[in-house]
Amino acid sequence: MNIPRLNKYNLTFPNPNDANEDGIVAWGGDLNPSRLINAYQNGIFPWYGKNDPIIWWSTNPRLIMELDDFKLSRSLKKNMKNFEYKFDANFKEVIKQCSSIKREKQNGTWIQDDIIEAYSSLHDMGIAHSVESYFDGKLVGGLYGVAVGRVFCGESMFSLVSDASKSAYAILIKHLKFWGYDFIDCQVPTNHLKSLGAKEVTKEYFLNRLYKVNMPNIKHKWEIEDFLIN
Repeated sequence: MNIPRLNKYNLTFPNPNDANEDGIVAWGGDLNPSRLINAYQNGIFPWYGKNDPIIWWSTNPRLIMELDDFKLSRSLKKNMKNFEYKFDANFKEVIKQCSSIKREKQNGTWIQDDIIEAYSSLHDMGIAHSVESYFDGKLVGGLYGVAVGRVFCGESMFSLVSDASKSAYAILIKHLKFWGYDFIDCQVPTNHLKSLGAKEVTKEYFLNRLYKVNMPNIKHKWEIEDFLIN
């Protein structure tokens, strides 16, 4: 099938159910914040390599994390006490650190300067958020993603010391449950996230679930609740 090319001046997307067998919905366009928001509201995300055009995906199967399914091991629970946690204190550094981490089955980084700039703009709008782990005052791990209604769309994570990103993930899940979120969209299946409790679902199931809970955004402050980290 021919993959549709997006019009720079039109922010709409083809139906994600019409993606090709690889999960590609469209290519081209730009990373305009409004386009990105529209993409996430429809279960679509950008993912492309250096010097490639922007590729927009809606994969099948999809990986999601049910908030009650997170596997908090005894050792992780113990190691979580080694870190201090913050939300949104150093978003740009988190995404830059994530850019140096390779994903499974991927050569090089997909988080390039235009991605960093675009998601930093979403962060300035209060839509993209970072979760950060600190040790002795130094940023040592974390993750970032996009909040869409009652769904947190996880993008990438990094860890400079053992369990720093897993601990940040655990802190995020505790807060999402407290705030009333429904699930985390983990996008592409990885063994790492599956080991933490994420599961594969069909795209049909994912989209039906997403459309039920992706509007409107939950009103709350992205602040650490002390009682959730003790």
